[in-house]
Amino acid sequence: MSAKTSAEVVIDGKVYTLSGYEGEEYLQRVAAYINNKIAEFDALEDYRHVPVGMKSTLIELNIADDYFKAKEQVEKLERDMESKDKEIYDLKHDLISNQIKTESAEASMKALESENKELLLNKARLEAALEDKLLDGGKGAVKQHA
Repeated sequence: MSAKTSAEVVIDGKVYTLSGYEGEEYLQRVAAYINNKIAEFDALEDYRHVPVGMKSTLIELNIADDYFKAKEQVEKLERDMESKDKEIYDLKHDLISNQIKTESAEASMKALESENKELLLNKARLEAALEDKLLDGGKGAVKQHA
């Protein structure tokens, strides 16, 4: 766990000392965020006529709204990420399955090529033997007639 940090910040023109386990830069960003919200409301004409107590409530509601919208967005992004993780897992599974099928098909293809070579050699031998028989047979037939 980090050490506790304190930082002096200015919020709406007043100096406050904020403490927390985050760094001073973070505490200053929090104060800057609140100052920006106050400035947003101060820029609205209707806001200037609102009682002081109501002003704080409106700013608090606005900050809470920002928080819930950000939280909802984070939850959506987490759901999207889970969905993408599942999709990636499924795609990896399909890829591995297809690699196995490809390897199997390649092995079958090599076996068929080898078998084809063997058959072509046997065909060539049989054709040569047939040719020899036909040539030898033809000579023998000629000798018998003479």
